[in-house]
Amino acid sequence: MSDHILVGREAGVATIRLNRPERHNAFDDLLIADLTAAFRDAGADPEVRAVVLEAAGPSFSAGADLGWMKRMAGYSEEENRRDAMGLAGLMRAIDRCPKPTVAVVQGAAYGGGVGLVACCDIAIASTAASFSLSEVKLGIIPAVISPYVVAAVGERACRRYFLTAERFSAAEAHRLGLVHELAEPDGLAEARDRTLKRLRDGGPAAQAAAKELIAAVARRPVDDAVIADTAGRIAAIRASAEGREGLGAFLEKRDPSWRS
Repeated sequence: MSDHILVGREAGVATIRLNRPERHNAFDDLLIADLTAAFRDAGADPEVRAVVLEAAGPSFSAGADLGWMKRMAGYSEEENRRDAMGLAGLMRAIDRCPKPTVAVVQGAAYGGGVGLVACCDIAIASTAASFSLSEVKLGIIPAVISPYVVAAVGERACRRYFLTAERFSAAEAHRLGLVHELAEPDGLAEARDRTLKRLRDGGPAAQAAAKELIAAVARRPVDDAVIADTAGRIAAIRASAEGREGLGAFLEKRDPSWRS
């Protein structure tokens, strides 16, 4: 793994930090590969309870790196497809990480940087942060990140911001649902820590199952298949060791094992 990202683990939290501040933490193929591996490793580590994605320097991520885009300009359509699949794999790795993921956005998030935010379960942003889906200014589209951004802010907002490529504020990102919480720049770490504290209250297996549940029922009609599937999911987790421990702790008025 290169020094384009820094990975740390402490008290059950894996912190993945984008570390190209001189490039505004812009993507290239190496950074994408490193980030993908870091999220997969954190998701597979039984000691990790949550994953924080943050960035060094004044910008969160400026999207695609200029040098990388220059290389892509000379690629064939098939080469571009293979390259795009690398970014698609990163977004999928973040979206499907079985651990709760928290984006901490201290500055500008443009293009693919917005995709990173949308893929995380929880997003906290500085009031000084700004956002832009800037791809059409370059004659391209935010294709790979679009499923996650549309899910985060809705089709109607995307009709505006995909087409205008305009910059919007942290307050607007919060209004749209891209960001869950705003904090003053000097209060961002405190807001992150409050969120991590709340996440420690939940059972780790239950949190992973809750993420799978959302993916299973989102945008589906409530038909017999969904009803049977959800009933089967709650039955299985109630009968699991963690489910029995959680219910027992509640009835006995004590902390469950994952909190103690």
